[in-house]
Amino acid sequence: MALLLLQLAVLGATLAAAALVLISIVAFITATKMPALHRHEEEKFFLNARGQKETLPSIWDLPTKQLSVVVPSYNEEKRLPVMMDEALSYLEKRQKYGSDKVRVMTLVKNRGKGGAIRMGIFSSRGEKILMADADGATKFPDVEKLEKGLNDLQPWPNQMAIACGSRAHLEKESIAQRSYFRTLLMYGFHFLVWFLCVKGIRDTQCGFKLFTREAASQTFSSLHVERWAFDVELLYIAQCFKIPIAEIAVNWTEIEGSKLVPFWSWLQMGKDLLFIRLRYMTGAWRLEQTRKMN
Repeated sequence: MALLLLQLAVLGATLAAAALVLISIVAFITATKMPALHRHEEEKFFLNARGQKETLPSIWDLPTKQLSVVVPSYNEEKRLPVMMDEALSYLEKRQKYGSDKVRVMTLVKNRGKGGAIRMGIFSSRGEKILMADADGATKFPDVEKLEKGLNDLQPWPNQMAIACGSRAHLEKESIAQRSYFRTLLMYGFHFLVWFLCVKGIRDTQCGFKLFTREAASQTFSSLHVERWAFDVELLYIAQCFKIPIAEIAVNWTEIEGSKLVPFWSWLQMGKDLLFIRLRYMTGAWRLEQTRKMN
């Protein structure tokens, strides 16, 4: 009996190892190269208040503002105006930032949320760059908490640091409102994030993150994933470059209209997490130094 159990254990371990090797080969073969940092001609300009075309700036230029805010938006006609009203009202009160311009970058093709944010990041003017979701789920004044968290990380190595908004403190409340199935999916996703990619950050998916200009340039230059799991790869890259990261609790309210379909979205992100890890381990993907956009 003991011999049979031992044989079954060996067989199970062998099959698991074979499956891992097979998945690693698939991940390596199917790995796409670094997405080209290319702008279509129409993406090089924005329309100013007079309806005239102006050339968008570059993150590799010297900053001319203290803060840039990047808001990815796709079919957000209902939620974006509310978020923009709150953000602009707040920024108008902070004269050191001001909100002298709202610039709309229209992308020729759908690049995914991560790809859209990267395009916005690479056209930013600020010394610090905030990415924020269009639904306004995080209260915009909480940017002050992120600023404090960023400052607490000083001195910044090579002027690089990141402050991540976090909803981890709301986990118990969210569990009470979720079904057992969705709670299981949530815990499974958190385990995969911790096991495969990012250690020490409880909430990688909050869309409220503040970067120094140098950190944004460094991390987004190496980003491969352009869909929903891009946050995880972004923080994985940051930890590989030893960029200090602060996780800061923020106020957050669930807003109707999410484009995520719970089961299939979590399944897709789980696959993306496994492939992120395997592709970096096998050398299919490599960390890049800062690249300039073509």
